[in-house]
Amino acid sequence: MTHGNGPLAGGASGGASNSMMHYFKWAFIVTIIGLAMGAALGWQSTGTVGGMLSVFFICAVLAVLEISLSFDNAIVNANKLKDMTPEWQHRFLTWGIIIAVFGMRIVFPLLIVVVAANIGPWQAMVMAATQPDEYSRIMHDAHLPIAAFGGTFLMMVGLSFFFDHEKDVHWVRWLEGRMQKYATIRGIEVALVLVTVLIFSRFLEPAESQIFFHSAIWGLLTFLLVEVLGGLLDSSQEALQAGAKGGLGAFLYLEVLDASFSFDGVIGAFALTHNLFVIAIGLGIGAMYVRSMTIMLVEKGTLTAYRYLEHGAFYAIIALSVIMFVQPLVHIPEVVTGLGGATLIGISLWASIRWNRKNGGAESEA
Repeated sequence: MTHGNGPLAGGASGGASNSMMHYFKWAFIVTIIGLAMGAALGWQSTGTVGGMLSVFFICAVLAVLEISLSFDNAIVNANKLKDMTPEWQHRFLTWGIIIAVFGMRIVFPLLIVVVAANIGPWQAMVMAATQPDEYSRIMHDAHLPIAAFGGTFLMMVGLSFFFDHEKDVHWVRWLEGRMQKYATIRGIEVALVLVTVLIFSRFLEPAESQIFFHSAIWGLLTFLLVEVLGGLLDSSQEALQAGAKGGLGAFLYLEVLDASFSFDGVIGAFALTHNLFVIAIGLGIGAMYVRSMTIMLVEKGTLTAYRYLEHGAFYAIIALSVIMFVQPLVHIPEVVTGLGGATLIGISLWASIRWNRKNGGAESEA
């Protein structure tokens, strides 16, 4: 991370502005193209200026929704990416984002309808275009297993960060200190997640409870399998192969993680519109900003500079997982979900800045 002691210090403000433009250039380009496509789609489907502006506005709102829900995703991605080789970083930030945008925002909703309605992919695409209400109904009916699967996976991600016996930086010290203390107990995160799943499943009807529990177990197994696969790939004896294969393990982990983050956004988007293509445009724009934020966090060393930022992100992940468990019982607006995560991250950033001001002198000497 560069410091303002050299000849560039005088132009820090302009340099920072140019730096931001550098990271978000493609996100801005995709925003312009995406909103133009949304406006064109609105005009084509309604033939009115009002309809065009309505679709344009929905695309913009969906993009903001995706950014607010996924900011913690960017921080977690950056946390994993900083330990990957440059080659695998590049692969995730290119192929990974293509999978994230097209796979999770377009293919995933189609696959849900294909499985739930027992129809072919082309029929599902036609249904999305010609019967958006029926398509939306099927997606909402699939919300229970998706929430259980995604919530379980995300809760394991969040708890694994805090139940780490090597973790030496604590934000909420009284809580995180105890979690670190008990981290040596094997399987404590799994036990906590299973107990949570059992508690929430008791509040559901018997048929729904069974679906919820089975889906949650699959979410837990997916997390454990990805962890095992990453560990096996990382344990290669040859350094070069270990670097490449370890990158593959981390790549797979990040893809499953992004999928879990996307579940809530994709399902929640149907509250604003039933049009799959409008959803894909709006969420795709948001995903590009998440990618840009991830690159900026890695290259500028932001996670190192703000010591509690990761903590805020992982608290937000645990909060999101609990919200996904609560959703089958009580509807929680996506705005609340997004604002809650953003608030936790904002507080952690504020706490980090305070710590830096208080310890700046000691840090400089070190």
